[in-house]
Amino acid sequence: MANRYLDWLNQAKRDLSQAEQSHHSKIYEWSCFACHQAAEKAVKSLHLYLNQEVWGHVIAKLLDELPSHIQVPDDIIEKAHVLDAFYIAPRYPNGHPEGAPFENYGSLQSSEAIKYAGEIIEFISSKLA
Repeated sequence: MANRYLDWLNQAKRDLSQAEQSHHSKIYEWSCFACHQAAEKAVKSLHLYLNQEVWGHVIAKLLDELPSHIQVPDDIIEKAHVLDAFYIAPRYPNGHPEGAPFENYGSLQSSEAIKYAGEIIEFISSKLA
């Protein structure tokens, strides 16, 4: 079976593009979720590149599960933790104590998520080169 790591990386980049479009359209909750998806798919692409089976959606854990010869900087792990908070809550009305998801996200969170997802994609891409 062909190794499809590039498909995962390319989709990660497209998800980040969707996040940027959602941000521009002020659909901040979807921008945040798309950033989570972009980073998750990027990390999974590296696992696939290394011929590792990978499961789960927690980006920080996926980074931690990379082989020890891949040194993941602490700031990348911290940024992954931020993005991990955008996996469920931006999509479900009961993800916050009150209000629909769109009422709980704004430009600040979306901008930060776009920046962090981009940095994670860059880090992963550097390990695929």
